[in-house]
Amino acid sequence: MAFYRITYNKRHDFATVHNYGCTFSCPICSYKLRSGANGIPGLAFPRPEKYLSTEEIKETLSSISPRSVHFMGGEPTVSKTLPEILDFVKNDLGAETMLGHTNGSNLSIENLDAANVGLKAWDEKVHMKMTGIEKSRIYGEFEKAAKNGMRLSANIIYIPGFVDVDQVESVAEFVSGLGAKFHIMGYIPVPGQPYRRPTVQEMEEAQKAASKYVPNVKYSHMTPEEVLSLERNDDRFDVEVVAGQKFIRTLIHDVA
Repeated sequence: MAFYRITYNKRHDFATVHNYGCTFSCPICSYKLRSGANGIPGLAFPRPEKYLSTEEIKETLSSISPRSVHFMGGEPTVSKTLPEILDFVKNDLGAETMLGHTNGSNLSIENLDAANVGLKAWDEKVHMKMTGIEKSRIYGEFEKAAKNGMRLSANIIYIPGFVDVDQVESVAEFVSGLGAKFHIMGYIPVPGQPYRRPTVQEMEEAQKAASKYVPNVKYSHMTPEEVLSLERNDDRFDVEVVAGQKFIRTLIHDVA
């Protein structure tokens, strides 16, 4: 499990270092939505053919000298080389560092400026069913990072019949006390799972519930086709590959 690709967005001047692997094994993971090996829908994201060395990453980022560097996965904190790369980006390049999306299992990392955290559920049983990890570990990391001054945003996937409006509202209340932004994403059904996509009315109800605690709550309610062509509506996703294997388009919920 390591970094295998670097992309660059020239318009917004940020590079993204992509990692393979995760500390969770969520049944509703959006990576399972993409077409896997041999074009078969529903297969898990395939293992990269080649990983980048730490020196390759440093050389590539040095050649670009971006304003900020984002790390994404999978779960980027599984990489043992992340602390060294963060130190290089922050102290050698003088760039901002951010976890572009993370499950929040490890936010206690030096030289990390910001993180976009996917909080899964509030109820302990639901959280365990979703992740296999105790809720306290994730929410404790989030709270500690916020109190240490990290710039945080949070998101949650609204899944009718699994992660319902009451879960969304409770997470919003938690986030509100820590000054973080909050975004709600409508679930896109994963093959083999019994849950359905929420309606627009249900998304609006979830937004209304969360807005009791967090100002300017936004939500996204995309179709698989829309997520597969994010760059058409959001130029943050209009990137070029500058190192590693050819870009493989995936369905990623964390677009807050």
